[in-house]
Amino acid sequence: MSSPNVNVGRKRGQAIFVKMGEEAPGLDAIVAIAMANSRIEILKSMVEQDPAGAFGRYGLAMEYVNSGELEAASEQFTALLEHNPNYAAGYFHGGQTLEKLGRTEDAKALYRRGIAVTTATGDGHTRSELEGALALLG
Repeated sequence: MSSPNVNVGRKRGQAIFVKMGEEAPGLDAIVAIAMANSRIEILKSMVEQDPAGAFGRYGLAMEYVNSGELEAASEQFTALLEHNPNYAAGYFHGGQTLEKLGRTEDAKALYRRGIAVTTATGDGHTRSELEGALALLG
């Protein structure tokens, strides 16, 4: 006979189930999930109010990265850079996200675009980070 499941919380629209007799996620884990959901909803609202705004879009992309939603993060980095082509951190973190997705050639292309932008804007620190990331990919 299989053990019944118990719903002990929610994670981004999905219930978290734990078999009877197994340790349930602690309150801290459930609170962390709720806070991440809340941050994502707030950031989505900011993006809806100002689709071209860099702050909300970058924050949403990073929150998706932190929650493991890499495809959604990549989409947000793409939109961020369409509206804010000089937002240097978007190239680095967008490239890192593409790498995690196994899209190495796309990551290289994004790093190269970022290197061109940071060279033009004089952002030597981010340029060197982008160059380092590109070098690691060969």
